[in-house]
Amino acid sequence: MNQDNYDALVIGCGPGGSSVATFLARSGKRVLVMEKEFFPRFHIGESLLPCNMTIFRDMGVLPALQAAGFPRKYGAQFELGNGSIGTRFVFRQGKFNREPEAIQVERAPFDHLLLKHARASGADVREGWSVIKTISDSAGVNVEARDPDGKIHNFSAAYLVDASGRGNLTGNQENLRELHPTWKKLAIFGHFENVGRQPGEGGTDTVIVRLQNKWFWVIPISADKTSVGLVIDKDEFNQSGGSIGEIFQRWIESSPPVQERMKNALRLGDLQTTTDFSYYNRKFIGNRLLRVGDAAGFLDPIFSAGVFLAMWSGRLASEVVLKSLAQGKPNRRLFAGYERRVRKGLMFYWQVVENYYTTPFMELFLQPRAHHDLPSAVNAVLAGELEGGWSLRWRLKYFFLLVKLQKRWPLVPHISFAPRRARERKTLAAAAKV
Repeated sequence: MNQDNYDALVIGCGPGGSSVATFLARSGKRVLVMEKEFFPRFHIGESLLPCNMTIFRDMGVLPALQAAGFPRKYGAQFELGNGSIGTRFVFRQGKFNREPEAIQVERAPFDHLLLKHARASGADVREGWSVIKTISDSAGVNVEARDPDGKIHNFSAAYLVDASGRGNLTGNQENLRELHPTWKKLAIFGHFENVGRQPGEGGTDTVIVRLQNKWFWVIPISADKTSVGLVIDKDEFNQSGGSIGEIFQRWIESSPPVQERMKNALRLGDLQTTTDFSYYNRKFIGNRLLRVGDAAGFLDPIFSAGVFLAMWSGRLASEVVLKSLAQGKPNRRLFAGYERRVRKGLMFYWQVVENYYTTPFMELFLQPRAHHDLPSAVNAVLAGELEGGWSLRWRLKYFFLLVKLQKRWPLVPHISFAPRRARERKTLAAAAKV
């Protein structure tokens, strides 16, 4: 066993861990990152938000990302599964957006690029190392880890940042995880060639196709490769007959917009599944400990906020560590402030996702009206503008009030998830009775 001491030890080198490590290392701090996998490795969550671009720029990694040739993302499109209605939000048209565009990424090369940037910035990044347990006291943090050969090592640091993702290492160690009471989802996904795209800049948009109680994503991640996934209730998936591929294809064929895009698609590799159980930890901080990204909480990926929340909280965590190191001891006020900001951001998206699964929300969302700049406020949510000031916050509160009113009084026309032919037959039958 060997002992070594660092200013900060980071568990995990996904987007959240790499952002913490980069910001700390570029500030001259001694940082050790323990990543249990070897990169590049496959990961899901390929659609980024415009607010990511600010973080990339401040990390000094934006030129490398631009050189990598990832598709530029100018907006997001939302459609009903029956093809009856849809809308597009263009980021540069949002009055509250600071960034006009984002990028779409294939996570294996993207995450690897961030890891290499953290290492080049001065962080000691070790791949294939698994953290076994952590102990904190008034003097610092001790971490026990296993190297790729199975040998056990001990490390000490002034502060610990848990960026272990949904592995949720310290949260599970303290039994802090709180599952959402109803969101028990499962995602089926894969990469495809020859998926249909619209011409022009909209061809690199994220496309979300909403069925009654499930949804598809269509994300262009390169010039010829597209990520396509279906998010479905786990109970419904378990009760469906057939293989994963048959279930996936069945729902593709149930939705004209998805079926049209996928008619010439060629799958690259096997379909994969992952459970999508939304949760949050009861605490985001501990003694000399900060949790970032999915190690703080994970929610349904409908608004593609996962990578942004991880890197945003990672940046905040690095600021707390830097200020605490400068003061020579943990600052309770700084840690409490981190907890409040990250919880507020996570719970904000939690509220948006909860509304997303209701019909009144979709009715207003898909039929935006030029009323008090509400479309721009919604656009800001899609862009990742978590802290946009009162001018944005009151509009979002007002929008959620309108969603409640829409349940009783139709402020915009009602929508239907039923197949269009069935709806048209019902309309004709009602007309005949009159």
